[in-house]
Amino acid sequence: MFQGIKVLELASVLAGPSVGQFFAELGAEVIKVENLKTGGDVTRTWRGKNEDTDDRSAYFCSVNWGKKSVALDLSTPLGKSAVQKLAQQSAIIIASYKPGDAEKLGVSYQQLSTDNTQLIYGQITGYGSANDRVGYDAVIQAESGFMDLNGSPEGPPTKMPVALIDVLAAHHLKEGLLIALLKKDRTGEGSLVEVSLFEAAISSLANQASNWLVARQQPKRQGSEHPNIAPYGETFLTKDGKRVLLAIGSDRQFLDLLQVLGLPIVADDNRFKTNQSRVLHRAILHELLTNAIAKFEANTLMNRIHSKKIPAGIIQSVDQVLEMKDTQRILLEGNNLRGVRNFVGSNQNASLLPPPHFGEHTKEVLDQLQLKMS
Repeated sequence: MFQGIKVLELASVLAGPSVGQFFAELGAEVIKVENLKTGGDVTRTWRGKNEDTDDRSAYFCSVNWGKKSVALDLSTPLGKSAVQKLAQQSAIIIASYKPGDAEKLGVSYQQLSTDNTQLIYGQITGYGSANDRVGYDAVIQAESGFMDLNGSPEGPPTKMPVALIDVLAAHHLKEGLLIALLKKDRTGEGSLVEVSLFEAAISSLANQASNWLVARQQPKRQGSEHPNIAPYGETFLTKDGKRVLLAIGSDRQFLDLLQVLGLPIVADDNRFKTNQSRVLHRAILHELLTNAIAKFEANTLMNRIHSKKIPAGIIQSVDQVLEMKDTQRILLEGNNLRGVRNFVGSNQNASLLPPPHFGEHTKEVLDQLQLKMS
């Protein structure tokens, strides 16, 4: 889809690089510029306790497939010249500098679009261009309400185990860049697209935000329970010790569940006839369902539930998920490395370059620019 388009990635960590991998998966040539003086993208060093990898840590590999790595010092004439030439050739630039830093390095939208008026420049910041605070996912999870909502009612606020705010901001930036490409196709004009982690987080509060803004109901920690639906998000142990989750979204689904579990008499109980009454009497309902589900083995229960099109599933570990048949279509493999695609729609590249070593393509790219390494 994006064959022939060059994307220049001046970003590090997770949000910006995941956008770069998105374009690589759709056929674009993505050149990742890394800081020669600091050893490149900091996630190259983010290794787990017992991880034995080279300069491509598991974390780095999560969002850097399909790219070429160029190691440059942007404070030198060679570095500046290389980036300026790459910017002139690029349709899109992805940057994640703290406000003010891009200008100091000579790589801001205003500076680079002078010689490329059709340039689309995607910029990720922590709090917007007017706030120079460094944006870190965990801090923004804390400040945006996500941590206050996450965890058990009796426990402390809990950070999510994935840098979800980075992931969400990346999706917002992808949308903005695709809109900018459409605008460019219609008008020939480039654009500056800016997304902040903080605004992406607030936007993604979704129904929890409107629970307060519309209903004046203060969202609170409920474990995996849903504030507006029951039984939705609750988990239950089966006879063989597996834990299943229910996500009942309608009265019809609830009645079907009662038939599967052999609890038809519950359907006549006024405490459970409507979703709102089930939310009100959630604790009593949970006890009834716990006792009923404990009589079934997980696979038997799931077969009956799925035959009725009732939304439910068995809780699985990450390794189990990655071995599932349905997962294989979106896995990547190359040079003894495996990964997960960033884009899960159609029109995917059949193969991608594996995540690059630091500066692996510096000479190749500089030769193409007719620049010599010092």
